[in-house]
Amino acid sequence: MRIVRDTIGHDDDAAPVEMLASLFEARDWPVAHASEDEISAELKGAWTTYQFQAIWRREDHVLQLLCLPELRIPEEKRAYVYEALALINEQLWVGHFDLWSNGSVVLYRHGLMLGQDGLLGPGQAQMVVEAAIEECDRFYPVFQFILWGDKTPQEALVAALVDAHGEA
Repeated sequence: MRIVRDTIGHDDDAAPVEMLASLFEARDWPVAHASEDEISAELKGAWTTYQFQAIWRREDHVLQLLCLPELRIPEEKRAYVYEALALINEQLWVGHFDLWSNGSVVLYRHGLMLGQDGLLGPGQAQMVVEAAIEECDRFYPVFQFILWGDKTPQEALVAALVDAHGEA
């Protein structure tokens, strides 16, 4: 069940997976449907390409969004990364960063509760995707400073946020 991007208008709400597919296709991002309720795409960020996944849980009316920078954390750095995750998550209003126990991969996760109709609007779709990319871009350097710069979590966060403010 695929809706071609031309069938979703600028102001039309649609099933969440189809709305995201339309958004990704409009931006020429590679997209794949794992199932009717799951989609993945590659999104270009400032630092790297992110793997983006969206999973729709019909029974709960929840759209789970995952954005994965290509960051694998070695065992010897995990304690620092867990501390950094706590410091980073204090800065976020929506979504959070986590470390997947399966593969030690850093990810940004956000659950979006939709109404009983289970529809997602184009503006809302764009907002949540852009928020995921912006947060990953904003905090990606923290992990790089820990992994490659041997900084403490506090030092890495300060350095990343100073660099980000310097680019504005």
